Amino acid sequence: MASTIKNNSLLKGAIKDKQGVTADWKIIQDLIHGVVLREVKNVPKISGMLTEIYRSDWNLESEMIDQVFQVCLAPGAISEWHMHQYTTDRIFINQGMIQVVLYDGRKNSATFGRINEFKLGVYRPGLVIVPAGVWHAVQNIVNETSCLLNLVDKAYQYEDPDHWRLPTDTNEIPYTFNKQSAF
Repeated sequence: MASTIKNNSLLKGAIKDKQGVTADWKIIQDLIHGVVLREVKNVPKISGMLTEIYRSDWNLESEMIDQVFQVCLAPGAISEWHMHQYTTDRIFINQGMIQVVLYDGRKNSATFGRINEFKLGVYRPGLVIVPAGVWHAVQNIVNETSCLLNLVDKAYQYEDPDHWRLPTDTNEIPYTFNKQSAF
């Protein structure tokens, strides 16, 4: 039975939420071509918890892991937009909560111009695979340090970095970061 809302209870400018998850809490989002989201579950243990970060038998993609590094962000910090021409990122938030935002700037992609947003971390663990050519930025959305692990297929090349950057407020990407913490 659908509920009805009395017209006099709505305030000017109110916007109805769109469905973001299914009844079993799967994220609803049209993914950018080549992007993979693998949500994982925390396994409670007597001494704490265990969370699988990556397994080859998940068959998410076939690229090898060449380097693993951690990035930590201060509360509210936002990375610059960045993109790799050849490197695939595999991002897993291992501390706190981070919003991962992707923009498909690949002109030959079926999802050119699409934005994806994922709020992931200790409360909702997940691995995001970001293919080469997709712009991405991350924002710490909690009032404590948040960290991510990146399991890249091509190690950082000090002499010739595969990194292209834009400022977070660029007009080239149709996205504005919320400066308020979500939690």
